Amino acid sequence: MRKADFENIELILSKQRPNRPTPFEFSIDFDIFDLMIDGASKDWNKWALAWEKLGFDFMVGWNYLPEFPRHEQEHGKTISLNDGALIDSWESFEKYPWPDVDKNDYSQLFDTKLPSGMKIIAHGPNGLLENVIGIIGYDNLCMMLYDNFELAEAVTDKVGKILYHHYERCLESDKVGACFINDDWGFAQQPMISPEFMRKLIVPRTAEIVELVHSAGRPALQHSCGNVFDCGLIEDVINACKFDGRHSYEDSTLPVEDAYDRYHDRLAIIGGIDVGFLCRASKQEIRDRSYAMLERAAADGAYALGSGNSIPSYVPRRSFFTMLSCATGLDYPEEV
Repeated sequence: MRKADFENIELILSKQRPNRPTPFEFSIDFDIFDLMIDGASKDWNKWALAWEKLGFDFMVGWNYLPEFPRHEQEHGKTISLNDGALIDSWESFEKYPWPDVDKNDYSQLFDTKLPSGMKIIAHGPNGLLENVIGIIGYDNLCMMLYDNFELAEAVTDKVGKILYHHYERCLESDKVGACFINDDWGFAQQPMISPEFMRKLIVPRTAEIVELVHSAGRPALQHSCGNVFDCGLIEDVINACKFDGRHSYEDSTLPVEDAYDRYHDRLAIIGGIDVGFLCRASKQEIRDRSYAMLERAAADGAYALGSGNSIPSYVPRRSFFTMLSCATGLDYPEEV
């Protein structure tokens, strides 16, 4: 097992070469942690050791987040972006049970016994746009932007202030080495709302959170699915929000190889080995693409190897471990 060294993440996010090839994931199926260390998914101390055993320089935890209440949604392989909506008027805005960040338990960010050299990357309970959509409903928001923009703006302001305070609390812990601002901005072919409204509502408030993270001396990463490239919002990610790195790339939107060639001098490129590719490709194809991506970034850095989005349960373990070994050189269980 190699030792964690968060300096590699810091170097990548400052668009430099890491000390060694560096793996990166935002979300990994809990069963993989339990495979590495029994009970890791229920105990943060074991969880941290499992992240290290997998070869990472950091850990991401998931059960310390405040929640924005919604109506109960139907659960399935997909969910409706209109299910769960609770605000459709000023009256319902006033009655909405907004979460109180100061009543939330952040103790895991302070008390977890991290392996030497490891840091926590904190994140949000989804992001600004995702929570606004969850509270209002997607179709409802699209109509509200034209019919009652002041209400849409008020909801966005309220969510933004709560998220800002959430990150303030996260940054109180010196075990937090960086922050993810995780907020899906788009579908595969276009942003979820127009660039005009993104720049009025979402970009400025996101930039405030990034500035908060930077003022605390930590780097800020965006995790966002969707196409922000063709519409020009990638320039807002870089120039207005001033993110240090961006995570989540899809072959159907912009392959990571192209994203690296276009943007790595201004934005660290994180992950990008498409999840669909990981599900379908042979071990040799995964090795070839992973090593080629590491070689592409060998001179300039600003890259960490990982999936295009996450490692859910349906990604074959052998595929995940094959990709991971290209960065870490470690041997992993062959269990499928």
